[in-house]
Amino acid sequence: MMNSILTLNAGSSSIKFALFDAASLTLRATGQADRLGAEGAFCARLADASFTERSDWSAGLACDHAGALSMIFDWLQHHDLADDVVAAGHRVVHGGQHFTGPVRIDAVTLDQIAALCPIAPLHQPHNVAGIVAARSQLGHVAQVATFDTAFHRTQPRINRMYGLPRAYFEDGIQRYGMHGLSFEHIAEVMKQSFPRALEGRVVVAHLGNGASLCAMRNGRSVASTMGFTVLDGLAMGTRCGQLDPGVLLYLMQHKGMSAEQIAELLYRRSGLLGLSGLSNDLRTIEHACTGDASEAQAYFAERVRREIGAMAAALGGLDALVFTGGIGENSPAMRSRITAELGWLGVEIDPALNRPRPPAQISSNNSGVLTLCIPANEERTIAKHTLSLLPKHASLPRPSKSAMNAPQAVPV
Repeated sequence: MMNSILTLNAGSSSIKFALFDAASLTLRATGQADRLGAEGAFCARLADASFTERSDWSAGLACDHAGALSMIFDWLQHHDLADDVVAAGHRVVHGGQHFTGPVRIDAVTLDQIAALCPIAPLHQPHNVAGIVAARSQLGHVAQVATFDTAFHRTQPRINRMYGLPRAYFEDGIQRYGMHGLSFEHIAEVMKQSFPRALEGRVVVAHLGNGASLCAMRNGRSVASTMGFTVLDGLAMGTRCGQLDPGVLLYLMQHKGMSAEQIAELLYRRSGLLGLSGLSNDLRTIEHACTGDASEAQAYFAERVRREIGAMAAALGGLDALVFTGGIGENSPAMRSRITAELGWLGVEIDPALNRPRPPAQISSNNSGVLTLCIPANEERTIAKHTLSLLPKHASLPRPSKSAMNAPQAVPV
């Protein structure tokens, strides 16, 4: 038996899981359920520690978040890995004002996390469901919540404010920023491989079904494109991104739309899906030959370029630009679209390096800005934080079989 830490990372359209050796944080197994809740959803990329692809989950198998969670725990049980788990770490998108770092989960903590669901309706309910499932399936093992918003609490106060009366800020209506676990991982990788660049002015572009930028100085968040919720900033898979608040007033006052209808529009029917009329998935859009698909790609790239400029302004310049996330890592065409008109900032990428599965550095030798492509690994960051909250210099507790099978009273 080997003590393992399980991580669960529930996104708006995917669930990733990973199993790490608790002593060394060596990866033992990893998997992903992708395109959840959409036609043609599939579960794939399941691997063991040697990254030998397995066929336990069939490509093209449609399921939702609940189905994916069930499959993950069934798979762990089938491969006799569940009994090894001594702690589970969870990605939680929103921590609000209260959570500024990782915490052990108890009934009170879970209620506080669930109370933030209205601020992040695409993510927080799935984060809570993952916690509930893990508590039910894994018995009394330690459960740890890690928060996307925590990384951004280093931002200057004025960068977290809105132009509203101060009482609203004190009441929690602030710019929180998201994707912090991803940005923290990028900072950690850069500290090891590009330490001098990390000390400077860095913009990280986490581009995927959810997308945001973070301006970092000395590896700490200075500004971000997301704010109070996951709607702000860039256009995303199904989310609109930055929008004049007057549009919402118009839709309510003159189109008779309810708050629920507007939420459905902004969270689930906009972004790449709304613009292309085809899909929220850039892979599908890039293969389409329609004018709307082309325009959707152009719009996405334009918004990313504009926000890179804004982040550079917050930093007073730009020394490094990093692409990460599903789109950032896997779409050379989108990286090219975005950087093609950033020469004024000193960005120049090498077409020969900007390829599928590129090396870390994709900037040309003449570029004034170091441009990198670094794979996201929120799971390792979650595992590291989980390990930090476990007892040190002691053998990690493992639940008994009776504890594993005992019914759990889990608040929802």
